[in-house]
Amino acid sequence: MLTPLTVAAVQAPSVPGDVAANARAAAELAGQAADRGARLCVLPELFLPAYHPPALADLVTDVAAEAGEVADARLDPVRAAARDRQIVILSGAAVRDEHDRRTCAIVVADGSGRVRVAYEKNFLCGPEEKALFVPGSQGATLHVDGWRLGLGVCYDGCFPEHARAAQADEVHGMVYPAAYVTGSEHRRDVYYAARALDNTGYVVYANAVDGAAPWTFNGGAAVYDPEGRAVVRGPNSGTSVLVATLSPEALAETRAGHTMLTDRPMQMSNDAVATRAQVYT
Repeated sequence: MLTPLTVAAVQAPSVPGDVAANARAAAELAGQAADRGARLCVLPELFLPAYHPPALADLVTDVAAEAGEVADARLDPVRAAARDRQIVILSGAAVRDEHDRRTCAIVVADGSGRVRVAYEKNFLCGPEEKALFVPGSQGATLHVDGWRLGLGVCYDGCFPEHARAAQADEVHGMVYPAAYVTGSEHRRDVYYAARALDNTGYVVYANAVDGAAPWTFNGGAAVYDPEGRAVVRGPNSGTSVLVATLSPEALAETRAGHTMLTDRPMQMSNDAVATRAQVYT
Protein backbone atom coordinates (compact mmCIF):
# COMPACT_ATOMS: atom_id res chain seq x y z
CA MET A 1 0.00 0.00 0.00
CA LEU A 2 1.37 3.39 -0.99
CA THR A 3 1.38 6.21 1.53
CA PRO A 4 1.56 9.93 0.62
CA LEU A 5 4.98 11.08 -0.53
CA THR A 6 6.06 14.71 -0.17
CA VAL A 7 8.43 15.91 -2.89
CA ALA A 8 10.23 19.12 -3.78
CA ALA A 9 10.85 20.42 -7.31
CA VAL A 10 13.57 23.08 -7.21
CA GLN A 11 14.39 25.91 -9.57
CA ALA A 12 17.70 27.60 -8.83
CA PRO A 13 20.67 29.06 -10.68
CA SER A 14 24.12 27.44 -10.65
CA VAL A 15 27.60 28.96 -10.81
CA PRO A 16 29.16 27.89 -14.14
CA GLY A 17 32.00 25.45 -13.55
CA ASP A 18 31.97 25.58 -9.72
CA VAL A 19 30.89 22.11 -8.61
CA ALA A 20 31.82 22.71 -4.97
CA ALA A 21 29.74 25.90 -4.68
CA ASN A 22 26.80 24.30 -6.45
CA ALA A 23 26.97 21.25 -4.17
CA ARG A 24 26.77 23.54 -1.16
CA ALA A 25 23.75 25.25 -2.71
CA ALA A 26 22.16 21.86 -3.42
CA ALA A 27 22.56 20.87 0.22
CA GLU A 28 20.99 24.15 1.38
CA LEU A 29 18.04 23.79 -0.98
CA ALA A 30 17.51 20.17 0.05
CA GLY A 31 17.55 21.29 3.67
CA GLN A 32 14.79 23.81 2.90
CA ALA A 33 12.81 21.01 1.27
CA ALA A 34 13.32 18.74 4.27
CA ASP A 35 12.17 21.52 6.60
CA ARG A 36 8.87 21.42 4.70
CA GLY A 37 8.51 17.67 5.00
CA ALA A 38 9.92 16.53 1.67
CA ARG A 39 11.40 13.04 1.33
CA LEU A 40 12.57 13.65 -2.24
CA CYS A 41 14.28 16.79 -3.56
CA VAL A 42 14.85 17.20 -7.31
CA LEU A 43 17.37 19.76 -8.61
CA PRO A 44 17.74 20.95 -12.24
CA GLU A 45 19.62 19.38 -15.12
CA LEU A 46 23.41 19.73 -14.79
CA PHE A 47 22.90 21.64 -11.54
CA LEU A 48 26.30 20.63 -10.15
CA PRO A 49 28.44 22.02 -13.01
CA ALA A 50 25.72 24.42 -14.33
CA TYR A 51 24.15 24.12 -17.75
CA HIS A 52 26.71 26.35 -19.46
CA PRO A 53 28.42 24.75 -22.47
CA PRO A 54 31.52 26.98 -22.44
CA ALA A 55 32.21 26.04 -18.81
CA LEU A 56 31.38 22.37 -19.49
CA ALA A 57 34.27 22.26 -21.95
CA ASP A 58 36.54 22.16 -18.87
CA LEU A 59 36.68 18.62 -17.52
CA VAL A 60 36.98 19.95 -13.95
CA THR A 61 33.19 20.13 -14.14
CA ASP A 62 32.97 16.31 -14.29
CA VAL A 63 32.38 14.03 -11.34
CA ALA A 64 34.00 10.62 -11.63
CA ALA A 65 32.03 7.41 -11.23
CA GLU A 66 33.31 3.87 -10.85
CA ALA A 67 30.80 1.04 -10.99
CA GLY A 68 28.16 3.73 -10.58
CA GLU A 69 29.58 5.10 -7.32
CA VAL A 70 30.60 8.78 -7.04
CA ALA A 71 33.31 9.51 -4.49
CA ASP A 72 34.05 13.16 -5.40
CA ALA A 73 34.67 15.06 -2.15
CA ARG A 74 33.09 18.20 -3.61
CA LEU A 75 29.73 16.45 -3.15
CA ASP A 76 30.22 15.93 0.60
CA PRO A 77 27.64 18.64 1.51
CA VAL A 78 25.02 16.79 -0.53
CA ARG A 79 25.96 13.48 1.12
CA ALA A 80 25.67 15.06 4.56
CA ALA A 81 22.31 16.68 3.83
CA ALA A 82 20.85 13.43 2.51
CA ARG A 83 22.15 11.46 5.49
CA ASP A 84 21.40 13.95 8.24
CA ARG A 85 17.97 14.98 6.96
CA GLN A 86 16.99 11.55 5.57
CA ILE A 87 16.01 13.04 2.25
CA VAL A 88 16.69 11.63 -1.21
CA ILE A 89 18.44 14.25 -3.38
CA LEU A 90 18.57 14.07 -7.17
CA SER A 91 21.13 16.39 -8.79
CA GLY A 92 22.04 16.91 -12.43
CA ALA A 93 25.72 16.20 -13.09
CA ALA A 94 28.31 15.73 -15.82
CA VAL A 95 29.56 12.23 -15.05
CA ARG A 96 32.67 10.53 -16.40
CA ASP A 97 32.82 6.80 -15.79
CA GLU A 98 35.73 4.36 -15.61
CA HIS A 99 35.48 3.80 -19.38
CA ASP A 100 35.90 7.54 -20.06
CA ARG A 101 32.25 7.91 -21.09
CA ARG A 102 30.89 11.36 -20.29
CA THR A 103 27.14 11.59 -19.76
CA CYS A 104 24.55 14.17 -18.76
CA ALA A 105 23.30 12.29 -15.73
CA ILE A 106 21.25 12.32 -12.57
CA VAL A 107 23.12 11.39 -9.39
CA VAL A 108 21.22 10.32 -6.30
CA ALA A 109 22.22 10.85 -2.67
CA ASP A 110 20.20 8.85 -0.16
CA GLY A 111 19.90 8.40 3.58
CA SER A 112 23.02 6.26 3.72
CA GLY A 113 25.12 9.16 2.47
CA ARG A 114 26.08 7.34 -0.73
CA VAL A 115 26.08 9.16 -4.07
CA ARG A 116 25.40 7.01 -7.13
CA VAL A 117 24.65 7.51 -10.79
CA ALA A 118 20.91 6.96 -11.15
CA TYR A 119 20.27 7.71 -14.82
CA GLU A 120 22.03 8.92 -17.97
CA LYS A 121 20.10 11.16 -20.36
CA ASN A 122 18.94 9.10 -23.35
CA PHE A 123 18.09 11.92 -25.80
CA LEU A 124 20.71 14.65 -26.19
CA CYS A 125 19.39 17.99 -27.40
CA GLY A 126 21.22 19.87 -30.11
CA PRO A 127 24.80 19.97 -31.36
CA GLU A 128 26.31 21.36 -28.15
CA GLU A 129 25.02 18.53 -25.94
CA LYS A 130 26.00 15.98 -28.57
CA ALA A 131 29.53 17.40 -28.65
CA LEU A 132 29.84 17.27 -24.86
CA PHE A 133 28.18 13.96 -23.94
CA VAL A 134 27.32 10.47 -25.08
CA PRO A 135 23.70 9.32 -24.64
CA GLY A 136 22.60 6.81 -22.06
CA SER A 137 21.10 3.57 -23.33
CA GLN A 138 18.58 2.49 -20.70
CA GLY A 139 15.79 3.75 -18.49
CA ALA A 140 15.77 3.82 -14.71
CA THR A 141 13.20 3.61 -11.94
CA LEU A 142 13.76 5.34 -8.59
CA HIS A 143 12.18 3.68 -5.55
CA VAL A 144 11.26 5.98 -2.64
CA ASP A 145 9.02 4.76 0.19
CA GLY A 146 7.22 2.33 -2.10
CA TRP A 147 6.74 4.85 -4.91
CA ARG A 148 8.23 3.93 -8.29
CA LEU A 149 9.30 6.99 -10.29
CA GLY A 150 10.73 6.84 -13.80
CA LEU A 151 13.70 9.09 -14.46
CA GLY A 152 14.31 11.38 -17.43
CA VAL A 153 16.26 14.55 -18.15
CA CYS A 154 14.81 17.55 -20.03
CA TYR A 155 14.66 16.57 -23.73
CA ASP A 156 13.71 12.99 -22.74
CA GLY A 157 10.35 14.47 -21.73
CA CYS A 158 9.71 15.55 -25.34
CA PHE A 159 9.39 11.87 -26.34
CA PRO A 160 6.08 10.31 -25.23
CA GLU A 161 7.53 6.84 -25.83
CA HIS A 162 10.25 7.43 -23.23
CA ALA A 163 7.73 7.89 -20.42
CA ARG A 164 5.44 5.20 -21.82
CA ALA A 165 8.31 2.69 -21.79
CA ALA A 166 8.63 3.34 -18.06
CA GLN A 167 5.06 2.09 -17.61
CA ALA A 168 6.26 -1.42 -18.37
CA ASP A 169 7.88 -1.10 -14.93
CA GLU A 170 4.57 0.05 -13.41
CA VAL A 171 5.83 3.47 -12.37
CA HIS A 172 3.59 5.89 -10.49
CA GLY A 173 5.08 8.96 -12.13
CA MET A 174 8.12 10.55 -13.76
CA VAL A 175 10.89 12.87 -12.55
CA TYR A 176 12.50 15.36 -14.93
CA PRO A 177 15.40 17.70 -14.07
CA ALA A 178 15.61 20.22 -16.93
CA ALA A 179 17.17 23.39 -18.32
CA TYR A 180 14.68 25.26 -20.50
CA VAL A 181 15.88 28.58 -21.87
CA THR A 182 13.89 31.79 -21.75
CA GLY A 183 11.36 31.91 -24.58
CA SER A 184 10.37 28.23 -24.32
CA GLU A 185 7.70 28.68 -21.64
CA HIS A 186 4.84 27.32 -23.77
CA ARG A 187 6.68 24.09 -24.61
CA ARG A 188 7.94 23.76 -21.04
CA ASP A 189 4.41 23.84 -19.65
CA VAL A 190 2.88 21.57 -22.31
CA TYR A 191 5.40 18.73 -22.43
CA TYR A 192 5.44 17.74 -18.77
CA ALA A 193 1.73 18.22 -18.19
CA ALA A 194 1.21 15.97 -21.22
CA ARG A 195 3.55 13.29 -19.88
CA ALA A 196 1.52 13.27 -16.65
CA LEU A 197 -1.81 12.94 -18.47
CA ASP A 198 -0.48 10.47 -21.07
CA ASN A 199 0.48 8.09 -18.31
CA THR A 200 -2.00 9.10 -15.58
CA GLY A 201 0.88 9.58 -13.17
CA TYR A 202 2.60 12.38 -11.28
CA VAL A 203 5.42 14.39 -12.85
CA VAL A 204 8.06 16.19 -10.77
CA TYR A 205 9.74 18.83 -12.94
CA ALA A 206 12.77 20.84 -11.73
CA ASN A 207 14.19 23.55 -13.99
CA ALA A 208 17.20 25.83 -14.16
CA VAL A 209 16.49 29.55 -13.77
CA ASP A 210 18.08 32.93 -14.54
CA GLY A 211 21.78 33.08 -15.54
CA ALA A 212 23.60 35.18 -18.14
CA ALA A 213 22.49 35.33 -21.79
CA PRO A 214 22.40 33.29 -23.92
CA TRP A 215 22.20 30.70 -21.13
CA THR A 216 19.23 32.23 -19.36
CA PHE A 217 16.63 29.79 -18.04
CA ASN A 218 12.96 30.18 -17.27
CA GLY A 219 12.13 28.36 -14.03
CA GLY A 220 8.51 27.25 -13.86
CA ALA A 221 9.39 24.18 -11.77
CA ALA A 222 6.26 22.21 -11.05
CA VAL A 223 4.59 19.08 -9.77
CA TYR A 224 1.80 17.85 -12.06
CA ASP A 225 -1.01 15.59 -10.90
CA PRO A 226 -2.08 12.47 -12.85
CA GLU A 227 -4.47 14.54 -14.98
CA GLY A 228 -1.70 16.95 -15.97
CA ARG A 229 -2.70 19.83 -13.70
CA ALA A 230 -0.01 21.80 -11.90
CA VAL A 231 -0.33 21.23 -8.16
CA VAL A 232 2.45 23.78 -7.63
CA ARG A 233 4.40 25.85 -10.15
CA GLY A 234 7.23 28.34 -9.73
CA PRO A 235 7.61 31.74 -11.40
CA ASN A 236 9.75 32.30 -14.48
CA SER A 237 12.55 33.88 -12.46
CA GLY A 238 14.11 33.48 -9.04
CA THR A 239 14.90 30.56 -6.77
CA SER A 240 11.96 28.50 -5.53
CA VAL A 241 11.52 25.24 -3.65
CA LEU A 242 8.11 23.92 -4.72
CA VAL A 243 6.70 21.28 -2.35
CA ALA A 244 3.73 19.00 -3.01
CA THR A 245 2.44 15.68 -1.72
CA LEU A 246 1.79 12.79 -4.08
CA SER A 247 -1.52 11.14 -3.18
CA PRO A 248 -2.11 7.40 -3.65
CA GLU A 249 -5.86 8.05 -3.65
CA ALA A 250 -5.65 10.64 -6.43
CA LEU A 251 -3.42 8.31 -8.45
CA ALA A 252 -5.82 5.38 -8.08
CA GLU A 253 -8.91 7.49 -8.79
CA THR A 254 -7.40 8.96 -11.95
CA ARG A 255 -6.25 5.59 -13.26
CA ALA A 256 -9.68 4.09 -12.56
CA GLY A 257 -11.38 6.85 -14.54
CA HIS A 258 -8.86 7.16 -17.38
CA THR A 259 -7.78 3.69 -18.44
CA MET A 260 -5.17 4.40 -21.13
CA LEU A 261 -2.60 2.22 -19.38
CA THR A 262 -4.80 -0.84 -19.16
CA ASP A 263 -6.21 -0.30 -22.66
CA ARG A 264 -2.85 0.14 -24.41
CA PRO A 265 -1.25 -2.63 -26.51
CA MET A 266 1.00 -4.78 -24.32
CA GLN A 267 3.80 -5.70 -26.74
CA MET A 268 6.44 -3.87 -24.68
CA SER A 269 6.56 -5.63 -21.35
CA ASN A 270 9.42 -7.93 -20.38
CA ASP A 271 12.00 -6.42 -22.73
CA ALA A 272 11.32 -2.87 -21.51
CA VAL A 273 11.60 -3.90 -17.87
CA ALA A 274 14.85 -5.75 -18.53
CA THR A 275 16.54 -2.60 -19.83
CA ARG A 276 15.67 -0.48 -16.78
CA ALA A 277 17.98 0.13 -13.84
CA GLN A 278 16.37 -0.05 -10.41
CA VAL A 279 17.55 2.69 -8.01
CA TYR A 280 16.59 1.88 -4.42
CA THR A 281 16.90 4.47 -1.67
